Amino acid sequence: MTSRVLSRARTHADRSGDPLDGLVNLFDLAIILGVAFLLAALSAFKLTDLLGHKDVTLVRDPGTKQQTIIVKKGTQVRELHLSNQQVVGEGERIGSVYRLKDGRTVYVPGR
Repeated sequence: MTSRVLSRARTHADRSGDPLDGLVNLFDLAIILGVAFLLAALSAFKLTDLLGHKDVTLVRDPGTKQQTIIVKKGTQVRELHLSNQQVVGEGERIGSVYRLKDGRTVYVPGR
């Protein structure tokens, strides 16, 4: 049994389309998933304050060797690395820092 193509079949356009058209939708999905993973990582580390417009200073693990200070001013975010060197100089007292029972530190400006 042989099959043959009718002349009528040659005049109709292919309606199935290009199989690579679906890759465009996969690219959009990958972008959305990437942003979702970024937001999930920021919220897991409690760093969602960095997404706002306010200036933010975050102190992680205060008083330990792993203490990390992250400062955001405008659109610039930087991490400060502290050393064990002592600083000597003249100045005036501008406030006090207190450690709460839960480990957080609070800065109270002087009067």
